[in-house]
Amino acid sequence: MSRQTTSVGSSCLDLWREKNDRLVRQAKVAQNSGLTLRRQQLAQDALEGLRGLLHSLQGLPAAVPVLPLELTVICNFIILRASLAQGFTEDQAQDIQRGLERVLETQEQRGPRLEQGLRELWDSALRASCLLPELLSALHRLAGLQAALWLSADRLGDLALLLETLNDSQSGASEDLLLLLKTWSPPAEELDAPLTLQDAQGLKDVLLTAFAYRRGLQELITGNPEKALSSLHEVASGLCPRPVLVQVYTALGSCHRKMGNPQRALLYLVAALKEGSAWGPPLLEASRLYQQLGDTTAELESLELLVEALNVPYSSKAPPFLIEVELLLPPPDLASPLHCGTQSQAKHVLASRCLQTGRAEDAAEHYLDLLALLLDSSEPRFSPPPSPPGPCMPEVFLEAAVALIQAGRAQDALTLCEELLSRTSSLLPKMSRLWENARKGTKELPYCPLWVSATHLLQGQAWVQLGAQKVAISEFSRCLELLFRTTPEEKEQGAASNGEQGCKSDVALQQLRAAALISRGLEWVASGQDTKALQDFLLGVQMCPGNRDTYFHLHQTLKRLDRRDEATALWWRLEAQTKGPQEDATWSLPLYLESYLSWIRPSDRDAFLEEFRTSLPKSCDL
Repeated sequence: MSRQTTSVGSSCLDLWREKNDRLVRQAKVAQNSGLTLRRQQLAQDALEGLRGLLHSLQGLPAAVPVLPLELTVICNFIILRASLAQGFTEDQAQDIQRGLERVLETQEQRGPRLEQGLRELWDSALRASCLLPELLSALHRLAGLQAALWLSADRLGDLALLLETLNDSQSGASEDLLLLLKTWSPPAEELDAPLTLQDAQGLKDVLLTAFAYRRGLQELITGNPEKALSSLHEVASGLCPRPVLVQVYTALGSCHRKMGNPQRALLYLVAALKEGSAWGPPLLEASRLYQQLGDTTAELESLELLVEALNVPYSSKAPPFLIEVELLLPPPDLASPLHCGTQSQAKHVLASRCLQTGRAEDAAEHYLDLLALLLDSSEPRFSPPPSPPGPCMPEVFLEAAVALIQAGRAQDALTLCEELLSRTSSLLPKMSRLWENARKGTKELPYCPLWVSATHLLQGQAWVQLGAQKVAISEFSRCLELLFRTTPEEKEQGAASNGEQGCKSDVALQQLRAAALISRGLEWVASGQDTKALQDFLLGVQMCPGNRDTYFHLHQTLKRLDRRDEATALWWRLEAQTKGPQEDATWSLPLYLESYLSWIRPSDRDAFLEEFRTSLPKSCDL
């Protein structure tokens, strides 16, 4: 009777194994299918088949002769499911745990041991495999999947302990996870073993590549390009899929750029462009390299190609039904040199660089294209400027207006400013509260008062370009009226209590006031009203003592009014200010404001002051 039972059990085992092998072959056929729908259907059918087979196996008491097949089915099921979903889930961790518990059941290790965590279960299961060598190969395969799951979840401590157990090294002699991965030596698969989608050695290779990539990229992000090189070279020399190789070459290019090796950086970027169709990251990195080299033409050409590349939908080959490197990589980090953003963000980088490098006509066209692209989508929210890589919508409007004015298209700039004011007009009755928010650095539209005031400032400059002096003065006055509704807090108090955002807001507010007062003062000068100009320049010096341009215009006005003693005293103050620390120099201003301040900065300022210095009486000349 026992022989008959053994025969029936062996027959069932053969049937289960045959079903596993058939489902694995079906998944591989699906992988090679050129038809997307057929591929997906075949793979889904194979997954459901494996699920049913696993349910059948685990519906019976655990038995040593069946466990190698059961663990293989678990591995195939997890691999296919993770590859179809392009990620791991908690269910897969539970599948691994259930497999380990089944191993321990055969050793009658029930009760409290099964309440242990996964790490403790692994210790027990691997110790049990010493008594059951037929399970060793399947357990190492399952351990490879556990390692992949823990790496993707960034549980590096658990992963290191698992690898130490696999390597039979409990001493913790090596804390280097990369070395532990290299030391791990999975047993060879037996020729007559059940078919698998991916063996333990294949999983090890993927883990090595993924971990080296993650480490290298993290070193690069944290500012250690020299350390990053070693890990990234490890990735490039291993079994690396082409999409990942593009990123690796781009990261290597970034390392060499930061280390001052532009030629080697360029070689890696060219290699990245040759490897695949994901051209965004290497093109963006190339633009950074050319900017560092001072080659503006090549930089802007790279950015133009980047915009075009991001406009083309990226199409890659369907991933194989395996655990691949991409599954184990972290989501894109905004701080990563490999993050190239969206087409609109790339377009903004291109437009802003054209503006910064004096290519106003090109900048104006790029900004108008960008606004059309942004406004064509859903209504944009008015929110504080986010972290890089781009500003919020109102600042894009203001930068576009600056570019149009600089390109001599004042009327278009006025139209754009009117559009921005129409979008912010509903906020004007709340301006008092918004000013308070701006000073406190709260999240509720803290920059809105600056946007509205800056819009009137740019309208004034556009009217200056059109020769409408009275309208320009009116716009500058409107800007100042809004700006003077609230006085910013003292610098020290603001820095201590309101944080960085509040300080930046106060600095921008001061510089906006200086810009508006200088602009209106210059119009008074142009109309021959030096006394009124003097009042504006004096107020500018009081409100923004760190702005040297205000001092310069005040000095010139005093000299024209033949108030030489006051002009001389002011000159000495300018000299002292030049030798002392520049106030607010550490705070970066919005691009639209930086550009505007450059317009009202006299090109002959230093020459004029030197001429005045030489004209002073020798007794005053130190």
